[in-house]
Amino acid sequence: MRRHHLACALLTGSVAAAAATAATEESLEDAWWTGPMLAPNAATLPQGHMLIEPYLYDLISNGRFDAEGGRHSGPYEHDVGSQGYLLYGVTDRVTAGMIPRFSYNEPAGAANSSHIGVGDVTLQAGYGLTQFEPGQRTPAISVVVQETVPTGRYDHLERSSDGLGAGAWTSALALYSQDYFWMPNGRILRARLDLTYAVSSSVGLRDQSVYGTPNGFRGHAYPGAGFTADAAAEYSLTRHWVLALDVVYQRNASTRVSGSLLPPPPAEPAPLDFQSNSGFSYSIAFAPAIEYNWSSRIGALLGVRIIEIGRNATATLTPAVALNMVF
Repeated sequence: MRRHHLACALLTGSVAAAAATAATEESLEDAWWTGPMLAPNAATLPQGHMLIEPYLYDLISNGRFDAEGGRHSGPYEHDVGSQGYLLYGVTDRVTAGMIPRFSYNEPAGAANSSHIGVGDVTLQAGYGLTQFEPGQRTPAISVVVQETVPTGRYDHLERSSDGLGAGAWTSALALYSQDYFWMPNGRILRARLDLTYAVSSSVGLRDQSVYGTPNGFRGHAYPGAGFTADAAAEYSLTRHWVLALDVVYQRNASTRVSGSLLPPPPAEPAPLDFQSNSGFSYSIAFAPAIEYNWSSRIGALLGVRIIEIGRNATATLTPAVALNMVF
């Protein structure tokens, strides 16, 4: 009889403890997000809804990594810019939109950009393969195709700081995923893993360009393919406040430039052969951020991207602020 009462007491206590745990678990409706600094959302927008998310950043360069990964300090340079996401839910599973870019460069030892200029524009469309459902093991997964249009200036430059684009048509295929995890204290951790592979067309070049060619150059650049892996997490401190972190690995194949260099007039000797090869590059970036959400549809983000590991890459510190709005 005592064993029976003891078993009942333990069962009752277990049920009560489970109920108490469930009562303290944060609900999805109570968690508000803007998204981390870098990783896009795998969940598609509901049909008829729009997302607008402008970023303002200052890309500060202060060094470079050589072919062996050694870091060499350099003068500070600034690239002040804006990048925005304009996305629309075509259906519940299809989201389409664009990413416009604007920039103003302040290089060290050279003239600043003559004005704020337009960078390359990315068009994209995503299809939701799966959707997250509470109680299920399947995360939200979507496949995204992107095409970057060379709308920014890239060659025939009077000053190098006016080069704001790559000049190439770049096609990218990405796989985005997102899942939710409840921590022991009941708060939610939202995690994302985004994988992207991109290839670019060749670029015809004249004179001074973003590929380091001088005046008098005639030829082509052949940008290498790129791969990016972005693992991100957001921790819901409260309904309004969220801590976020991205860890990004980016690798690019070598970019080759080939052509000839014409001497300035009035000299008329034979053109000189001009060749360059950047070598493959990689970088690892960390991007901590803090989010504040006024509601489930409007929030702001303040973060910084730090690149202090790489090869044939630039060491940068990029503070950024963003406003996330869903209508």
